[in-house]
Amino acid sequence: MKMRKAFFIILGLFLAFLIACLISWIPVTEHVKLDLVDGKVRAALVTDLHSCYYGPNQRWLTDRIDKEAPDVIFLGGDIFDDGLPDDNARKTIEYLVAKYPCFYVTGNHEFWSGRVDEMKAYMKSVGVVVLEGDCETITINGVVMDVCGVDDPTYMSDNQWLEQLDSAYAKADSMHFRILLTHRPEKVDVYSRYDFDLILAGHVHAGQMKVPFLNIGLFAPDQGYFAKYVDGIYTLENGSVMEVSRGLSRESTRLPRLFNRPELVIIDLY
Repeated sequence: MKMRKAFFIILGLFLAFLIACLISWIPVTEHVKLDLVDGKVRAALVTDLHSCYYGPNQRWLTDRIDKEAPDVIFLGGDIFDDGLPDDNARKTIEYLVAKYPCFYVTGNHEFWSGRVDEMKAYMKSVGVVVLEGDCETITINGVVMDVCGVDDPTYMSDNQWLEQLDSAYAKADSMHFRILLTHRPEKVDVYSRYDFDLILAGHVHAGQMKVPFLNIGLFAPDQGYFAKYVDGIYTLENGSVMEVSRGLSRESTRLPRLFNRPELVIIDLY
């Protein structure tokens, strides 16, 4: 009897784990409202797609974005993967850039692929604005925004990466709403030295497995165990607001997501 009871307990725990993982496979749309501008702007933050599959022609994802009718799309790195083919990433990008202004920065997996220059060239060829130490000004519904961006620091020295960040920030106008698009959320000590109004990041997949009922990731790259900057809104010590996306990765990861559904982030600025 004891062996039988133990078997059913183990089976129940396994099934509960499996169900939790399956639920964590289902993506969601998260809405963030930020009272930061004199006007109204709706942005979609798309990060860490890793060229994962979202239905025929990526229509599950693109239809969901269309439903939200964003004014602009920010692509926060790892849109491509270093293991999966580019097809799903390209289908997504080509659909979106035909309808919305799109801004992109690289992630670590694009560098790990060894084809980062090819990926950047492709993005530029289809009309995506690639930010690599640059800043572009865009006006949406009367709101003037400077969108700055930096490459992922993979294979770069700290000084090289800071040179990009300095270059981007120097091109921004203090009278405009200033956004920093970056892949890495953990560099808060650096970001706090600049007066960006909004920082957008991804990279950590919310720690892959989130601690239930706490906004903490079990383990996140470059943050270690019980990572802090993994999901949602954070206010830095200088007053900058940082939004970290859980990203859209699914089949590209070695470990399953747990208590951590992939997300499309819709940010309403007003």
